Amino acid sequence: MRNEILSVGFDNVTLDEAVETAMGYIERGEKCRVVTPNAEIGLDCLKNEQLRKLVNESELVLPDGVGVVHAARILDRPLKGKVPGIEFGEKLCDRLQNTGKSLFLFGSKPGVAEAAAAKLKEKYPGLLIAGTLNGYFSDEKAVVDTINAAEPDVLFVCLGCPKQELFMERWREELTCSVMAGLGGSLDVLSGNLQRAPKAFRDLGLEWFYRLLKEPKRIKRMARLPLYLIYAEREKRKGKKHA
Repeated sequence: MRNEILSVGFDNVTLDEAVETAMGYIERGEKCRVVTPNAEIGLDCLKNEQLRKLVNESELVLPDGVGVVHAARILDRPLKGKVPGIEFGEKLCDRLQNTGKSLFLFGSKPGVAEAAAAKLKEKYPGLLIAGTLNGYFSDEKAVVDTINAAEPDVLFVCLGCPKQELFMERWREELTCSVMAGLGGSLDVLSGNLQRAPKAFRDLGLEWFYRLLKEPKRIKRMARLPLYLIYAEREKRKGKKHA
């Protein structure tokens, strides 16, 4: 079941349910594109019809961030909770252990995907890593050929939005993997290059505030979260007028 929040239909699922759904696609060998819009991407979807269509046509649309959850509440279309892309990725790695299914990591700066692969293997010893590739390339077809040659079942595409979503859409038919997940900067976290907010901040929905403290230059981007909630309030008022 999907709840429409400011033009994007989010799957109303828990983290476990999202991973279970992805595993179902893998076991059946069916195609599944996973996207993880947060408030910032939600705003982009309002203005970018191509991105909005692409997101809504994905098999799994996960609410990555507290902003989406708050907006859903404002619009009286509550979601079960946030499903951060990084947590979805890690949980899926856990589930892939000892299944014979493999994962390919694609994106970020040179060396980051390899470091992430090493950390994941350490944390999930039964995980099969089919290969890695950084996000600096000029020939997309060569990238697709490299990924297909490794024959992964799952592909993490970490190029940032909308580059990763456009890549997954453009090569959907040519890529032979089952599940493709656009996970933004997750490889930087998985490699240990970037630290997530402490659990206390995450539990309170203040991960964005922690990142702002660490990276003050992100203030313009962070300002988009309250703007997203303002849009939600406007839509709610508009709905009441027409009721």
